[in-house]
Amino acid sequence: MTIQDPTDPRQYDVIIIGAGFAGLYALHRMRGMGLSARVYEAGPEVGGVWFWNRYPGARCDVESLQYSYSFSPELEQEWVWTEKYATQPEILRYIRHVAERFDLRRDIQFNTRVEEAVYDEAGARWELRTEAGERVSGRFCVMATGALTVPQLPDIPGIERFAGKIYHTATWPHEGVDLSGRRVGVIGTGSSGIQAIPAIAKQAEQLVVFQRTANFSIPAWNGPLQPEVQQTWKKDYREHRRRAREVGTLYEFSDKAASQVGEEERQREYERRWQKGGVNFVHSFNDLMVDKQSNDTIAEFVRAKIRATVKDPQVAESLCPKDHPLGSKRICVDTGYYETYNRDNVKLVDLKKTPIREVSASGVHAGDVHHELDVLVCATGFDAVTGALRHIDIRGRNGQQLSRKWAEGPRSYLGLMTSGFPNLFIITGPGSPSVLVNMVVGIEHHVGWICDCLDHLRRQGLASIEAGQAAEDRWVEHVNAAANKTLFPLANSWFLGANVPGKPRVFMLYAAKLWVYRQECQAVADKGYEGFTLAAVPRPALAEAP
Repeated sequence: MTIQDPTDPRQYDVIIIGAGFAGLYALHRMRGMGLSARVYEAGPEVGGVWFWNRYPGARCDVESLQYSYSFSPELEQEWVWTEKYATQPEILRYIRHVAERFDLRRDIQFNTRVEEAVYDEAGARWELRTEAGERVSGRFCVMATGALTVPQLPDIPGIERFAGKIYHTATWPHEGVDLSGRRVGVIGTGSSGIQAIPAIAKQAEQLVVFQRTANFSIPAWNGPLQPEVQQTWKKDYREHRRRAREVGTLYEFSDKAASQVGEEERQREYERRWQKGGVNFVHSFNDLMVDKQSNDTIAEFVRAKIRATVKDPQVAESLCPKDHPLGSKRICVDTGYYETYNRDNVKLVDLKKTPIREVSASGVHAGDVHHELDVLVCATGFDAVTGALRHIDIRGRNGQQLSRKWAEGPRSYLGLMTSGFPNLFIITGPGSPSVLVNMVVGIEHHVGWICDCLDHLRRQGLASIEAGQAAEDRWVEHVNAAANKTLFPLANSWFLGANVPGKPRVFMLYAAKLWVYRQECQAVADKGYEGFTLAAVPRPALAEAP
C-alpha cells in the first residue's frame, strides 16, 4: 500500500469505518445524497462479522427472510435463501452480492485499519490516521464498526504454554480446520459455542466442553426453505418490513401474561412455541422479561426439556441454567446441542464445580483432572458493543478521548452520538436497541436517521451537530431506567460487559420496544434535533445532491 503524504490528506464529506451490513448501507445511502463517502475496512473483504466468524456450524439466529436489507424491493425479490436460518457462507454470499449489485467496492478501501480519529475544531473536520500512516479527512465520521467485533480471549493461567493449536471462533482460519482424529477442547457455551459444539463433535475423536455458565438454548428446527414458503413471504414483503420496523423482528408476540393464565395453558403454549423453535420462544407471554415468577415457569420448562434429552442425569443437571432468568442473557438457538452430550466422544466439564487450574503444554487441568488435548477452541465471545470503538483512539473537543469519557460506562444521546464529539455518528451503538433486535432492521433505522440529519444540515446551511450534555445525561438515565424495569440486570452477561475483566458493569442497550425507540428518535428530529447543538462553520458546505 502506498502511504499518502501526511501533509495532504484526502478529504471527503463522510468517512465510514467498517464494511459490514451497516457500512455498506451507509455508503449506498450517502452516495444517493450526492455526498463523497469513503469506507475503510480492516479486513480484505466486505461482510464484517460474517466475514470473520467461520467456525463450524456458524449461522444466524434470525430467520434468513428477515435478516436482509429492505431498502431495495428488487434485491429482496431476486435473492433466494436456501435455509430457514442462513449459514455464514450464505450470508457472506448475500453481502458480496449487495456490494456488487450496487457497485459499492469502488468506494471501499480494504486491509486498512483506522488507528486514530481526531476532531479538528478549527476546521470542524475529523482527521483519521490508518496503521499504515495514511491520513484522510471527513466532515462527518460514521462508526459502522459493529457490536460483535473484538474477540475476547480467556484469561487462563498457562494458556500461552499450550503446544497444540488454539483457535477463537471469531477468527477461525478461512481455509478451515481438519479436526478429524483430534482431541479437542472447547471453552465457552454462549451462542458461538452452542453452534460449534455439535459440528465439532461430529469431526473430533474426542471433545471436552469446558462450560463456564450454562445457557438456555431453543431448538431451531432448521431445514431447507421451500420455494412456496419463500414466494408466499415475498408477496407480502412490504408489509412484513413495515411490521419489522415497529417491533424489531417479526415474531409472534403474546398479549397475555403468564401470571394470568393457568399452569395447563402455560405448558401448552410453551410446548407449542418449543415445537416452532427459535428466539420467538421467549415471547410466549408478555410478562416473561419483567416478572421473575413468570420467567421461572418458562425457565423450568426448558430445564425439563434438557433433563428429558440428556441421558446422564448429572450432565443434564450441569447443563440446566439456574443463575439467570431465561432471556436475560442472549438466548441461543441450536441444532442438536443438548443431544450432543449423549455422544460417547463428548464430555462436559462443569467449571463451577471443577474450575480450570491452568493450561499446560498438553492440555487443561480442571479440578484434579488433566484433559489431554490437541486443539483448544475458545468460544469466549467479544468485547461487545463498545469494543471496536475502544480500540480506536477517538479524540473529540479539547483532545478528550472517548475511551476515557466512557471509562465508567458508555454514554450517548439516542445511542447515535456522544457529547464532546461533534459530527461523529455511531450505528447500533450503546444506548440503542442494538443486538436486542434484528440487527439489519436497527442498522437501516440508524442509517436513515443519520442521512435525514445530514440532509437537514445541508438544507439549513449548517455543517455541525453535537449531542448536548444535558440531553445525554437524560438519555443515559432513561436507558438505565428502561433496563431496570426488566430482568436483564439479573444476569452477568456481555450486555453488561461482565465477560471482560475490568469493564464497568453497565447495561449498554436500550431495552424498551423498538417502536418506542423509533418514536423517540423521530420526535427529536421533528423538533429540530432537540437536545443537539447545530452550528454553521465557515468551511465549504456539503456537496449538493445531483
